[in-house]
Amino acid sequence: MSLLNAPYILPTRRNHALEHATIHILGARFPNRSIAGHSNPTGFFIVGNLPTEHVREAASEALSRLQNGERHLAIHPGCGTNYLVYGALAGFLALLGMVGTRNSRERLERFPLLVLLSALGFLIGQPLGPALQKRVTTEPNPGQTRIVDVQRISATLHRVITHDDE
Repeated sequence: MSLLNAPYILPTRRNHALEHATIHILGARFPNRSIAGHSNPTGFFIVGNLPTEHVREAASEALSRLQNGERHLAIHPGCGTNYLVYGALAGFLALLGMVGTRNSRERLERFPLLVLLSALGFLIGQPLGPALQKRVTTEPNPGQTRIVDVQRISATLHRVITHDDE
């Protein structure tokens, strides 16, 4: 068994894909609203000032569309995976740019190089973030995942509870 298919990990990856698909659908319906999410093995949260019924409908539609093979919905440009990749690469390359410096003057002289290396890390991360989502952090095949409930936690927070029957 692959680590990505281990208990707790596979349901989280499926919920992450479902969260992204739900956010895609909500984003199309509410184009000027800020919407975010967070997934775990038992479902996901949707953050945004949204009516509960719209969250419920979007989650159901998202699940149906993933079940029908719309895998592209599992990848989202606003995913934290992207930001993690951008930041890690930019930071790592900037750190490499500091190798061999012995004092603050040398470090300051390298500042333009650090900016360039950080930008390079961000550019390299552009295709790597979605690739990491596709291969690691999401699973677009929902398997036997079903939506159990959608609960309004506050004016700007909903909890979508799922269950994976596999």
